[in-house]
Amino acid sequence: MSDPSPARALAFAVIRATFEDGAHTELAFRQAAEREGLAGRQRAQAQRLAYGAVQRRGTSDAAIERLCDRGLGLIDPPVLAGLRLGLYELLFADATPDHAAVDQAVELVKRAGAAHAAGLVNAVLRRASRERRSLGQALLGQDSTPETAAIAHSAPLWLARMWWRELGPEAARSLLGACNEPAEVAYTTAASGSPRADAGPHSGERGAADLSARELLLGELAEAGIGARAARAGWPLGAAETIVLEGRGGDRLSALVEEGRLTPQSRGSAAVVEVLDPRGGEQVLDLCAGPGIKTGQIAARMGDRGEVVSLERDGARAAQVAAQAVRLDLRSVTVIEADATELEIAPGFDRVLLDAPCSDLGALASRPDARWRKSPRAIERLAEMQRLALAGAARALRPGGVLVYSTCTISRRENEDQISALLGASRAGEAPPLEVEDLGARAPGLASPLDRRCLQLCPDRDRTTGFFICRLKRNDGAR
Repeated sequence: MSDPSPARALAFAVIRATFEDGAHTELAFRQAAEREGLAGRQRAQAQRLAYGAVQRRGTSDAAIERLCDRGLGLIDPPVLAGLRLGLYELLFADATPDHAAVDQAVELVKRAGAAHAAGLVNAVLRRASRERRSLGQALLGQDSTPETAAIAHSAPLWLARMWWRELGPEAARSLLGACNEPAEVAYTTAASGSPRADAGPHSGERGAADLSARELLLGELAEAGIGARAARAGWPLGAAETIVLEGRGGDRLSALVEEGRLTPQSRGSAAVVEVLDPRGGEQVLDLCAGPGIKTGQIAARMGDRGEVVSLERDGARAAQVAAQAVRLDLRSVTVIEADATELEIAPGFDRVLLDAPCSDLGALASRPDARWRKSPRAIERLAEMQRLALAGAARALRPGGVLVYSTCTISRRENEDQISALLGASRAGEAPPLEVEDLGARAPGLASPLDRRCLQLCPDRDRTTGFFICRLKRNDGAR
């Protein structure tokens, strides 16, 4: 039996850190890879194994219960980590020879101080190898109910049931499947503090300056052998400053980010600011602004004319907002460290963006362990924060001002229900007079099935982060 490869040893350590210590997988991986000095193909293999095993825990655990003579709670943590890694390789990593996946998992468990369970790991994985076809059909070939779909797509059962209930079986299955697909990598190119050619006080159109900047960057990336394309998906996903990476990046891509000419941002995230449509010379409030990606996009779209006030309660994230403005050479940004649910904000803003803290269910493909950190109870806590922040956002508007509420989740409680509650408060005189602008009429293919005036981007259909977006206008003449 050979020594474990450095890549498998690192993946095993990351799986243990995630599920035994509560570490975030991405951070645990970066720290471990730097500590062990892994780079190149070894680092890529370690990341694929670690992220894949964490992401597919639900399916692997169902396999363990099917193949093992004891419950998961009776299996020692390092043994469980070895089984999860081995089963991921056997069921999902076609390039790995079966004997290597089994032998290395057994050796990792031995070296973790669980030699007493080596026979169990060996027996379970060898049986999985022999019964791979029937095991795959039993676990992966059925998703006709929330219970079977949760196993097939490796998702928490509560999430499968919620999407089943709110969206219907077909949409739920499709979304669950998309959570295991590689996430799109996109960037915004409107990263210069220089005023746009068309940045007048009432200009809402992107001009030639943005377009030429994007074409210039696409040309530079092509010369460096980095494939990228302009986003041409239509409004609001086809923002003029957005490009989508095709294939791997490289040193030139990293340099462009450092120079402030590119900013990592999904098309779904960029679409939020496309809907906000800030104009040069306006006063704009960005609530819950950390880490400052949208703040930078807003200020750049305004040609750095006017003022963008960014509110962020977390000190470290507020510092990120300020650093982002410096990186992009934006002088119109003011950062305030404060809680949007507690601070009383004086009215008078032309536009307000509340990209609210949420359950991130539209971004599960980007974070391998995120699905295992969410819960219905957490959604309820977040919903109360969202309600308070949304009320404050509405009060900050001037008459005729525009409010955009967004989340990167797919959850009625955090999305459509919040808008319904705000409109109810508005009708009762407990909030400013507000009306929802019909975004679905402009982009019917992106309309939320629960409120077609709002947009619900979907990772499966739109190949980007699943953002919910609603645009409201303060209409004092409505009363």
